[in-house]
Amino acid sequence: MRLRAGVAIDLGTVNTLVWIAGRGIVVEEPSAVAIDRASGRVAAAGRQADALAGKEPQDVEVIHPLRDGVIADLGAAVAMLQAFVRRAKLRRSLLKPSAVVCVPSGATDVERQSLVAAAASTRPRCSVRLVDEPVAAAAGAGLDLTEGTGAFIVDIGGGTTEAAVVAGGHLVRAQSLRIGGNAMDEAIVDAVKAEFGLLLGRDAARSLKMTLGLAGAAGSAETVGIDAARRTPRIEQVPAKLVAKALERPVGIIIDSVQEMMSDIPPNLAEDVVRGKVRLAGGGSLLPGLADRIEAAARIPAFVVDDPLRCVVRGAAEILEHKDDTAKG
Repeated sequence: MRLRAGVAIDLGTVNTLVWIAGRGIVVEEPSAVAIDRASGRVAAAGRQADALAGKEPQDVEVIHPLRDGVIADLGAAVAMLQAFVRRAKLRRSLLKPSAVVCVPSGATDVERQSLVAAAASTRPRCSVRLVDEPVAAAAGAGLDLTEGTGAFIVDIGGGTTEAAVVAGGHLVRAQSLRIGGNAMDEAIVDAVKAEFGLLLGRDAARSLKMTLGLAGAAGSAETVGIDAARRTPRIEQVPAKLVAKALERPVGIIIDSVQEMMSDIPPNLAEDVVRGKVRLAGGGSLLPGLADRIEAAARIPAFVVDDPLRCVVRGAAEILEHKDDTAKG
């Protein structure tokens, strides 16, 4: 019997993943909770709640409790996380369960305390340890944190982008940008509205982003939105070059960060970084054309890690397991 139950949590702006020791990833759901307006109780969490977002149901309020990678609504975050942990069926153990929770490297002390409070409120109560997301991403991307080997990580999530140089389990250089996939979606929404007078939903913008990407070549993709003047649904063909132009600003901010980080790498880590390449993680790393842009900016090869959406929670799980193994030893 395992003396201490363990849980690793990647509490993201767009998605939350929960890993349970001995069972793997058991929850992978949108970071959303629906609250019944009459009773104040949780009506749905995760995918069921997110499906109602933007559809203006009258009897429930849909809340996305994280913004830019950190908790914006503590009460909603606690309710959502409690629902997820119940769904995960974290069992009680002889010792207090351990929880490793990932946090943006640029989070403030107040934001970190909110994460600890949310994770510690679950049942059974857990002993919470925060881990910087780039460190977890490095572990999930295959870096052995017990050694001093360095790596360059760019983790592009929904609300934040983490560009960092990691050596072993420590941050050497890091920039936490409050910009990610959501900002890209918003840029596409604004561009399509300005060009076509068409109001797009979040999912439609994401579809255009992932279909057309940064190529800017000839071609287009069909989308459906609301005509801003007539307030009726309309189909439109959106050209690839419009999407590429819309993405230029948020992508440019990420590229600038990579270049700045690359110019500040300690000499003793230069060989590790060059030989290890730039490792891209997070859902935003799957944007077509982004890896090529980062490679050109960094002037060393860049690649998307295996299963980038689950990279951070995999790394958090490895950190949790190593901590438990160390405690046993």
